[in-house]
Amino acid sequence: MSSFFNTLISWCERQIMRCPWTLLLLSLLLCGGTLYYTLKNLEINTNTAEMLSPDLPFQQNQAHFNQAFPEDATTIIFVVEAGTPEESSQTAVKLSEQLNLADDRFDSAYIPTDNAFFRQQALLYLDRKDLDKFAKKLTDAQPFIGHLAQNYHLEGLFGIIGQALNRHDNALPMDLNPILFAIDEVLKNQLNGQAHYLSWQNILSENKPDEQKTFNRTIVIAKPKMHFNEMLPADVALSAARDISRAIMAENPSVNIRMTGETALEHEELESVTKGATLSGVLSLILVFGVQWIGLRSVKLLITTYIVLVMGLIFTAGFAAITVGHLNVISIAFASLYIGLGVDYAVHICLHYREGKADGLSNSEAILISIRDVGSSLFLCALATAIGFFAFIPTDYAGVSELGVISGGGIFIGLIISLTVLPALFCVFSVENVKPIRSPLTPKFIITFPFRFSTGIKIVSILLGIGACYVLTDLSFDYNPINLRDPNSESVVTIKELLTSKTDSPFALTALASSLETANKITGQLAEQPSVHQTITLESFVAKDQDEKLATIEDLNLMLGGQLKNFDNTLDTANQRDALIKFNDALKKAISEKSPNVPEQTLQQLQQRIDAFIAQIDGTQTPAAGYVQLEKNILGLLPFTLERLRTSLTAIPFGLDDLPQEIKSHWLSAGGLYRVLIMPEKDQNQADNLKEFVTQVQTVDSNVSGLPIINQAGGDAIVNAFIKAFSGAFVAIVMLLLLMYRSIKKTLLIIMPLLLAALLTGATNVLLDNPFNFANIIALPLLLGMGIDSSILIMHRHHSNSCEDENLLQSSTTRGIIFSSITTLCSFSSLAFTAHQGMASMGLVLAIGLTFTVMCSLIVLPAFSGKSI
Repeated sequence: MSSFFNTLISWCERQIMRCPWTLLLLSLLLCGGTLYYTLKNLEINTNTAEMLSPDLPFQQNQAHFNQAFPEDATTIIFVVEAGTPEESSQTAVKLSEQLNLADDRFDSAYIPTDNAFFRQQALLYLDRKDLDKFAKKLTDAQPFIGHLAQNYHLEGLFGIIGQALNRHDNALPMDLNPILFAIDEVLKNQLNGQAHYLSWQNILSENKPDEQKTFNRTIVIAKPKMHFNEMLPADVALSAARDISRAIMAENPSVNIRMTGETALEHEELESVTKGATLSGVLSLILVFGVQWIGLRSVKLLITTYIVLVMGLIFTAGFAAITVGHLNVISIAFASLYIGLGVDYAVHICLHYREGKADGLSNSEAILISIRDVGSSLFLCALATAIGFFAFIPTDYAGVSELGVISGGGIFIGLIISLTVLPALFCVFSVENVKPIRSPLTPKFIITFPFRFSTGIKIVSILLGIGACYVLTDLSFDYNPINLRDPNSESVVTIKELLTSKTDSPFALTALASSLETANKITGQLAEQPSVHQTITLESFVAKDQDEKLATIEDLNLMLGGQLKNFDNTLDTANQRDALIKFNDALKKAISEKSPNVPEQTLQQLQQRIDAFIAQIDGTQTPAAGYVQLEKNILGLLPFTLERLRTSLTAIPFGLDDLPQEIKSHWLSAGGLYRVLIMPEKDQNQADNLKEFVTQVQTVDSNVSGLPIINQAGGDAIVNAFIKAFSGAFVAIVMLLLLMYRSIKKTLLIIMPLLLAALLTGATNVLLDNPFNFANIIALPLLLGMGIDSSILIMHRHHSNSCEDENLLQSSTTRGIIFSSITTLCSFSSLAFTAHQGMASMGLVLAIGLTFTVMCSLIVLPAFSGKSI
């Protein structure tokens, strides 16, 4: 068959050499037409949800949820943080309002924990003990609130605190320590030039310090309008969100708004990949050019190689437009794969052509002998490599399946162009005055190494293979795609913080129930699982013990309701400096008389802080502004806090049917499905915790959905897809080699180095703690293609008669393999230094795999062949 193929190719080459200009002109016209068609018809599909087959169970479950609750699908999570809970709440409300106004960018935006209904019924959601404790605190603070209601200014606040400090009995109605500490904190921050408001909510509720960050954080969820026909589908929405966030933060520097969630993560990942690919691409281009110049030693050969490369890329893109119609975030890698594999054929032909010219052959003889020497082996390489790609077509991993179609076709396109356009270019731009490439500095023992030490190489190879198999027992797959992204990006840092939370974790799971009774049953079963923190259903929003709580709330309203109406956002004008001096005198008096109401150390610290504050502010050019700011920092949030309190004192009894639609829509679908939200107990940054959470929840309901399910089940589907594809490809390639060579020995000689390289690659990644993941596993088809190509070419050259006068390791075939591998290595290894961890791990896998592939092809294969040249 090889003889027939060589005869056929030789006949074709002669026809090409008769009219090279005609072929080049037709190729150029066809290339131009293909480019035009591609630009008009090849689309981009960046919807990552379509990367895996929609028929997979977890995909169906997720689609079911997305259809039932579309507002909660493909959302952006805004994390609003501030120095106080009040500022966080105010900012979150402003942010959600402005996002909803940008209806050309967002479908909706809401705050899960804040709306008019929750504000009114807030106290009903407290436990009885917590409500009674809060009621007692408000009752004790009633004289304090009443005085401030009539004297809403700094002098009024400091006056009543001073009176309380200098009482000579221990029966104070309220603890003064929290407010004194809060005032001291405000003074300290203003002395340091920082804006810091006093939180009256913290004082009234006595939030624990370890819970303060949670109280100062508010979550806003927005659904952006996506454009999946663009490379960055959420770019328009996220750009608008950043502008809105920056404007809000500019108004209050103490507020911080960050974005995360699945949509923001994917967007930043695409930005990171694009940036990393651009930077590494420039570096790769320089390195590849330099490597190919060293390998080819001819400007003409270098130019013709790049012409063939560009034409192949255009024709492959046109093939993609015709067969698939679009590129996804994985299949877009076809260009890199083509550069790594398709250009190899041109490199090998160029080197053989150059070798013929260096041996004194005429141009036409050099062209014919270059095709004769490698034509059949290149065809076998292309066929074997294409089989490796086509094996992915029937898998459930649609992203790689489409990559298999495009890259498999591109391999044949690269071969055809190399066998047609390249010889035509040789005819038109022949290379003259070529000298043999031989390195006199290469020691002879390196050239003869595989043959002289074949026995030792065989033993070492077998031992390495056995050792690699042992190490591979620890091979793992990282199911968490967050670990692939830039660890310093805003979305990654933010989501990792949220994953430690028991109430705000984005890695919560969702179950759907056909009735409320079924939802409650699921909730009861999940309560027994140690990895589950809590479950939330629509019924969770109906407060318990409402009658008893309402009685307490009504008493508070009778006592405080009238006073709370007297606060507004405008502070009464008063002499703030005089008020502070009087308060300072009251502190000195309390210290000298050893007031029993507050620890002396607390009083002394505050008094010294006031002295320092007065001295610093009086030394400024506008001291009055400093005292006005102090009053604003201390009392500015009081109206907001007391207005929220007044609203909560108007609570009324309610049932399930009384819940507003804005709440029901997130927990009861239009089709009558009830949502059960399942929150994790443990830190979901830990892989073991995540796996335990998913496993335990699935024992209760196997149809749950959520990001942890997508990650884990998606990872399993991808691993299974690659196992099936590589198993099928391996069997098909072995059958092809047996058919072509009709020799078990030659087939084993080609396959064994490839298997050894694969084992060593996997084992090395285990030792380097570089687990396979959603990104670097895509490198495996390239390694398969490079490995099989190298082995076939070495086998062909090693057993041919055309190299009897030279050593195998000095042949053009060896140089072609080395320089092709180095070219590919330069193209991809620079990815190992990018910020995107997935790209970095891919670059590392490729660097390791290519190194072992070349070593096994050039050392192990000759050693096992038993033929010395």
